[in-house]
Amino acid sequence: MPDRLPPRAPQPSFGPRLPVRLACTLSVLATGIAATPVIAQTATTFPSRPIRVIVPFTPGGFTDLMARAVGDPLSRAFGQPVLMDNRPGANGIIGAEALAKSAPDGYTIGMVIAGHSASQTLYERLPYHAVKSFQTVSLVGIAPLVLVASNAFPARDVKELIAIARAKPGSVSFASSGVGAAAHLTMELLAQQQGVSMTHVPYKGTAPALADLMGGHIHVMFDTLSAMLPQIRAGKIRALGLSSDTRWQAAQEIPTLAETGLPGFVSGSWAGLLAPATTPRPVVDRLSGEIQRIVRQPEVRSRIIELGAEPVGNTPDEFRAFLEAEVARWARVINQAMLRLDL
Repeated sequence: MPDRLPPRAPQPSFGPRLPVRLACTLSVLATGIAATPVIAQTATTFPSRPIRVIVPFTPGGFTDLMARAVGDPLSRAFGQPVLMDNRPGANGIIGAEALAKSAPDGYTIGMVIAGHSASQTLYERLPYHAVKSFQTVSLVGIAPLVLVASNAFPARDVKELIAIARAKPGSVSFASSGVGAAAHLTMELLAQQQGVSMTHVPYKGTAPALADLMGGHIHVMFDTLSAMLPQIRAGKIRALGLSSDTRWQAAQEIPTLAETGLPGFVSGSWAGLLAPATTPRPVVDRLSGEIQRIVRQPEVRSRIIELGAEPVGNTPDEFRAFLEAEVARWARVINQAMLRLDL
């Protein structure tokens, strides 16, 4: 047995060795270059399987119906099923968290409403960031809110409501579908602007709040026009005004709050589509472009208007700017009202 190893065979030379750091850098760059066509291919072939839409509320409500209004046409446009995944709970946070943690491939998107922007300030330990944890896809529609009163309440317009609230601070009770909902914060905004104090009575949804309003147990409330209009027209509650700058085309008989004593008062809810934060931008653009096209279709526009919203459909960047402004807007209202919730 030889007492030493044979001499090592000469190795082929490919030039001088690269420093380790430079070699690693070039390796990363090469990986990135190789990955670029994959992203492009994903955008080109997307979608090749069903798309899931997370809806953070129960079936049949405003958020769910808005999602379905664009979901069915999107399914036809893509030739793939678009499936609704209702994840109610915690004021929309359960569904939004599930969306933020979903695979960022465009096959999971979510429909959120105005409460999503308020949650960023309202909750101390939100498990995501309302803007940074998502890619904005498109704002689908903006829904003005209508201020309604119990038939037993003496105020006939918003000026009389404010006069009563100013004369007897805390004596006027207002309902909402929940703490932090657009209906709640819009009333807080009105009270702050007018310098009055009213008593908030939160409910678990619009239906029980409306029942107590009709029963005379609550004085006033804001909510979507689609939820309130049947009872207004049936004479069971009274409309004091709409929180938009113009009258609603499907309910011209209801004046705006600006017309009845609150110049410039505009507020409301909205519905828009988000995707997980690192979803490739080409895929987001593909989704957004299709949503914008769908929202312009006459039958889809009519359906969104029936739901009490004004159809929008915009680019990811436009929706992101809108969402950032909404987060800042409701932060001012929430901080002034000193509202905070724990999960």
